[in-house]
Amino acid sequence: MYGTPHIVSDVMTQTVAAVGRRAPFKEIVQLMQDWQVSALPVIEGEGRVVGVVSEADLLPKEELRDDPDASYLQLRQPVDVAKAAALTADDLMTSPAVTVRGGAALAEAARIMAHEGVKRLPVVDDAGLLAGLVSRADLLKVFLRDDEDIAEEVRREIASHLFPPTSSAVHVEVRDGVVTLTGRLADTALVPVAARLIRAVEGVVDVQFDLARGTAVR
Repeated sequence: MYGTPHIVSDVMTQTVAAVGRRAPFKEIVQLMQDWQVSALPVIEGEGRVVGVVSEADLLPKEELRDDPDASYLQLRQPVDVAKAAALTADDLMTSPAVTVRGGAALAEAARIMAHEGVKRLPVVDDAGLLAGLVSRADLLKVFLRDDEDIAEEVRREIASHLFPPTSSAVHVEVRDGVVTLTGRLADTALVPVAARLIRAVEGVVDVQFDLARGTAVR
């Protein structure tokens, strides 16, 4: 479709900070601070993603630093107690890593994030090597798309096929990502079909119909 980024590689960040399995605790904290990120992919070999270390993985060391009593430790998950004593990324990371392919649709990446409860995903190529990082903010970039750009796509890819001028008089307007179709239709049964297709256009916030306005087809 016209001007639309369809896949994760179109919106991901390509320059990504990552650490190896042996990266020490303090180095991980410093790298997160320098890059202003809350998680880092852990890689090995030529860049194969083997895990992710996040701020949540690091916090048990501070939380349990003061040698809490046994009753408190029993309230904590064993994995958190183990991470409190961890010194390297290999012991801190969550593995296997939840990743997404660069060729995946943005909707797929959004579903993975929602299902796994994560804010960002390492992006891997077909060989499983790190190619970038995609965040929730990256997925929302599609809503910055220009209104006229969206309108042009809706007119060319959808309206021209469902509502040809010979049988309908439909006008497409877009304001702040909201698509409005006005005019007269020969077959109103196509309205739900049009709504579904238009909502699939990236950058569309909502779809509205005002078919009482417009000039009837003669």
